[in-house]
Amino acid sequence: MVTAIGGPRILLRQLRETMAEPLGSQERLDKIVDLIAENMRADVCSFYVLRDDSALELFATHGLKPESVHVTTLRLGEGLVGLIAAEAEPLRLTNAPAHPAFAYRPETGEDPYSSFLGVPVLRAGNTLGVLVVQNAEQRIYGEDETEALLTTATILAEMISTSDFDALIKPGSDIDLRRPRTFEGAAFSEGIALGKVVLHDPRVVVTNFVADDTDAEKARLESALRTMQVSIDDMLNSGDMQIASDHRDILESYRMFAHDRGWARRLGEAIDSGLTAEAAVERVQNDTRARMMRQTDPYLRDRLHDLDDLANRLLRILTGNGAGAHGKDMPENAILVARNMGPAELLEYDRTRLRAVVLEDGAATAHVAIVARSVGLVAVGQTNNIVSVCEDGDEIIVDGFTGAVHVRPSPDLEAIYIDKVRLSAKRRAHYAALKDKVPVTRDGVRISLLHNSGLLADMDAIEETGADGFGLFRTELQFMIASKMPRITEQIELYSDAMRRAGGRPIVFRLLDIGGDKVIPYMRSMAEENPAMGWRSLRLALDRPGLLRTQVRALLQAAAGRPLKLLVPMVTETVEFMKVKRFIMREVERLVRLGASVPETLEIGAMIEVPSLLFELDALLPETDFVSIGSNDLIQFLTAADRANPRVSRSYDAIGRPRLRALKTIVDAAREHQRPLTMCGELAGRPIEALALLSVGMTRLSMGASSIGPVKEMILGVDLGPIREAMDAYLEGPGDGTQARAMLTELAAAQRLTF
Repeated sequence: MVTAIGGPRILLRQLRETMAEPLGSQERLDKIVDLIAENMRADVCSFYVLRDDSALELFATHGLKPESVHVTTLRLGEGLVGLIAAEAEPLRLTNAPAHPAFAYRPETGEDPYSSFLGVPVLRAGNTLGVLVVQNAEQRIYGEDETEALLTTATILAEMISTSDFDALIKPGSDIDLRRPRTFEGAAFSEGIALGKVVLHDPRVVVTNFVADDTDAEKARLESALRTMQVSIDDMLNSGDMQIASDHRDILESYRMFAHDRGWARRLGEAIDSGLTAEAAVERVQNDTRARMMRQTDPYLRDRLHDLDDLANRLLRILTGNGAGAHGKDMPENAILVARNMGPAELLEYDRTRLRAVVLEDGAATAHVAIVARSVGLVAVGQTNNIVSVCEDGDEIIVDGFTGAVHVRPSPDLEAIYIDKVRLSAKRRAHYAALKDKVPVTRDGVRISLLHNSGLLADMDAIEETGADGFGLFRTELQFMIASKMPRITEQIELYSDAMRRAGGRPIVFRLLDIGGDKVIPYMRSMAEENPAMGWRSLRLALDRPGLLRTQVRALLQAAAGRPLKLLVPMVTETVEFMKVKRFIMREVERLVRLGASVPETLEIGAMIEVPSLLFELDALLPETDFVSIGSNDLIQFLTAADRANPRVSRSYDAIGRPRLRALKTIVDAAREHQRPLTMCGELAGRPIEALALLSVGMTRLSMGASSIGPVKEMILGVDLGPIREAMDAYLEGPGDGTQARAMLTELAAAQRLTF
């Protein structure tokens, strides 16, 4: 083994000086490969860049024929260079021509060279190119030389990503780093948005790569590791993590990675090669991410998010960069890209500039998706690995109709979507023209269309849709976006403003529905294995009567003599509803004793979203003034499928036969007891699903404002009688495998309805 001259630290310093010199792009690259060859005593050093057409182009060389630069190419997976790029792993050979993957390119003049060392050039785990050294004599390249070349590749990766590099790219092509990407996700909120990427948790950009004092860098790394480990230990030692749960198991796994000695050792070795602490984190995470992205084991791929997060945490500590996307100036037409986020985090952004949100995870019924729809944002989820591919400022198109997301789209694709946006604007104008039309089917059935809301900002949309009122006002959103518990005066102000904006139209206030996945930052709760079925909503309210009392008093005072409708969420048994009803009536009696005004009329309803209530309808309904169905929870409990888990949430059709039978049971009971029934879940917001609800007898549907137009158009065009007859026969018939969705689609097509 031949020792490199001066070692990697000397090489890195020389590279840093070269990067600072006023050189042209090609001249700089040529000098870099010369320095690498000299330092490593190599006869050849070549740098290949992965283009957007999956070809690896020779961009610079020392030792091969100069005329082969920008001429020689290898396909991804072709030859030794293509193999390294495809597998993202270094390759060391003493007799390269004997390797089965060897591909000879006569224009390069590489015949004399047998020894070979090649490493991938990586950024965020994605292959950008390949760096190679070769020697004529048979030589065994050691670990130190491989490490030195990998370290050099880290710096080259950042160089490739800069605009200075663009001059070397042939017209009509680009490097793979900036090639257009398309992700097929799940549509959460309809619409089309074109704009620029804003990363919710932006990648920390490392600018200082070369260490002046490796001992000082190691000390910085050890200090940052301790700080990060202590913060994770503190999370595990907090009171709500003391019991065994899935949450604790996940965090224990996370802590295991943070304390992993192998990870710390690799970081130290990267610093020994001459990198700064932050460059070492970048280098090691690049290698780890590249390997894990190519794993087929889903568990290992899932752990990639943990490692990415740990690396980002460590980089933020090292660089002192703790700010996320909230603190920076957002571009016009900003499109937020995140792995996942809560509704409160989304609402912290400037919604005048935000057009869409794209998530790697999530489900259509997740609360962040519901809030996105409420505030008029296009939303797409389940776009695997999109965060690592995006950079702040990238052009992006989000198609909320198909679930497709296009990152760095081609001009032709962008032109197509600009036309789609114009068409979408025409559709909105068409739906706006339906505002004053009464939603009555062709055979005379009057349907009441209402809004779901929860923010004052989205209430004014009712003037554009012509809806009959607000079937659901989610009061918990005020609690979720606040940094501390809203005072009673703040609650009164919110509810009074909401009633004023309703303009005399009916508005139903749902009592506080928090807990589960609706996290309130200032309320500590015990960790639960199944939070959706745990201490949440009505259960929490009954255990915290002070919280319930404050909200009920605020609502009663806000009514100020106006009609008031209150909806009790998550009722499991009639006895629970009666407790809340008596609680509310005591507060009314208190107002009377104080001589204060009471609501002109007070109606108290129950939300049916727990399946056990289907067996208590005859006991519950006589005690209510109205009832509403929360389809999001009801469907997930009926199917035992977590609505926020894409692995199972897609497995069951919400309008499958068993679910429709359950809904029909509620409709029939409400009609028998003469109680108004409203569908308040997200199920009502899509025309085919809305048609299914009408077919089982529902006549009151509450949905997001953007859904009113398409659903109203369907109602105005449908002859409902034949569809209800077909649905009755379908529900009474055997489970022969016929899908309700397919049947309804066929019936709608026969009536020339298009969705």
